[in-house]
Amino acid sequence: MNQNFLEKLSECVEFGKINLASPYPPQMKGQPGADEITKEALEAGVTPTEILNDALIQAMNKVGQKFSENKIFVPQMLLSAKAMGASMIHLKPYFANGSVKRKGTFILGTVYGDLHDIGKNLLGMMVEGAGWEVIDLGIDVKIEKFLDKIKEYPEAVVGISALLTTTMVNIKPVIDAIREVAPQTKIIVGGAPLSAEYAASIGADAYGKNPQEGVSWLDSIAC
Repeated sequence: MNQNFLEKLSECVEFGKINLASPYPPQMKGQPGADEITKEALEAGVTPTEILNDALIQAMNKVGQKFSENKIFVPQMLLSAKAMGASMIHLKPYFANGSVKRKGTFILGTVYGDLHDIGKNLLGMMVEGAGWEVIDLGIDVKIEKFLDKIKEYPEAVVGISALLTTTMVNIKPVIDAIREVAPQTKIIVGGAPLSAEYAASIGADAYGKNPQEGVSWLDSIAC
C-alpha cells in the first residue's frame, strides 16, 4: 500500500500535478494531485521520511535530469516544483519537530543590483525537493544580508546568482566579505553569464550550470 502512494506521488511531482483542481497535465485532469495524495499517505501511515526520500527526491531528480537534457523546459519544471511544494507543506511540521532530518541548510540570493529570480527560484525549489532547508533571501541581496544569515546559520552553504554581465561582477565582493567572517563557508554561484572558470577566479567553491548540477554538488558535500 505504501509503495502505491509513493508511486502516485512521485508521478504527480514528475508531471506537475499539483492538486485535484489543477488541469495540468491533461492526462491527469480530474485526478488527485500531490497535495491530496501526500495528506492521504500520511493518514495511512506512510512516514514523512519515506515520502521525502522515495517520492519527492526521486521525482525531482528525474525532473532535473529531463531539464538538463532539454526534454522539458522552465514551465514544466516550475509546475513540478509547485507540485513538490504542495506536498512539502504537509511535511514541514515534521521537519520542524526534528522527526525528519534535513541534509543541510542552503542560503540563496540574487546578488545586489540584479532583479532576476527565475533561475534562483528553480534552484531553490530543486534543492528543497532534494531534502535541504532553503533560506531564500530574494533579489538584489546586499552583502550585509548574506553575512547576517551566515551568522545565524554558520553551517549553511551559500548560493549566489546573477543574470547580467553588469551584475556578475558584484558576486566577488560578496564572496570576499563571506571569506573574511566565515572562511569555512562553501559557496556555489550560477547564472547565464557565469562559467566554471569565472567561478573559480572569484573564489567560489562551485558553479552550477543548471539546477540539477547545483543539487548534485550540494549532495556531494552534504554531511
